[in-house]
Amino acid sequence: MNDPRELATAIAALDRPLLITFDCDGVLAPLTDHADDSVLTEGVGDDLARLATHDDIIVAILSGRSLDGLSQFEFDGAIHVSGSYGAERRGGTPAPLTREESNRLRVLDELLSAAARRAGDGAWIERKPTSVVVHVREADPQQGRAALDWAIDEQRELRGHVCHRGDNVLELMTRPADKGTGLEALRREFDPAATVYIGDDVPDEDAFARLGPSDIGIKVGDSASIATRRIFDPDHVRLMIAALVETVAR
Repeated sequence: MNDPRELATAIAALDRPLLITFDCDGVLAPLTDHADDSVLTEGVGDDLARLATHDDIIVAILSGRSLDGLSQFEFDGAIHVSGSYGAERRGGTPAPLTREESNRLRVLDELLSAAARRAGDGAWIERKPTSVVVHVREADPQQGRAALDWAIDEQRELRGHVCHRGDNVLELMTRPADKGTGLEALRREFDPAATVYIGDDVPDEDAFARLGPSDIGIKVGDSASIATRRIFDPDHVRLMIAALVETVAR
């Protein structure tokens, strides 16, 4: 694991303009059994707002949550917030679903609703504008894993969608999106000299894969990753952000 202050120093030394992009759950907020119970680590929201006041630093959130789900964190207006892997953008208006996409989303919803029933008590469905998600963190572990495995096998018979499996969750998207393309969209918009991406889950690997030699990818936790740096948990992310705010202020 890397020391938070050393990471802050390395980030501050990157060329500007600098794009710093964070996943939310598991990075800025500790993981919880239910998404509605999630809160930012104390002080993180204020420190991100301070970081975003620098003209040559762009602070962004790129989350698998919908924009509606991200609204509970009340990110400062200077922070660029993208939900649904970049398919939604705060202040923007996504294109409405086509009839084909709407029909496909209905089929995906039926499939994951069946998976939730298989997982039993504690499993629940999250519905987003372009996708549906089954969460099994609160279900029996064995039943939950079996339900996700079943759903993955079943969705292979379908076409035109994208499947994302994370930690005790499975998301099926009627409109393809991933964090790699979401990060690329931010880079096209802001044309940074360097990019930092911080994430903790399997979908974040798509963003890490887009980083170049002048960029920094930071994996939160000890699971497998192609990221070149690691940090222990959201508390250490908080320490890193606080140290970065202090360093760039100097």
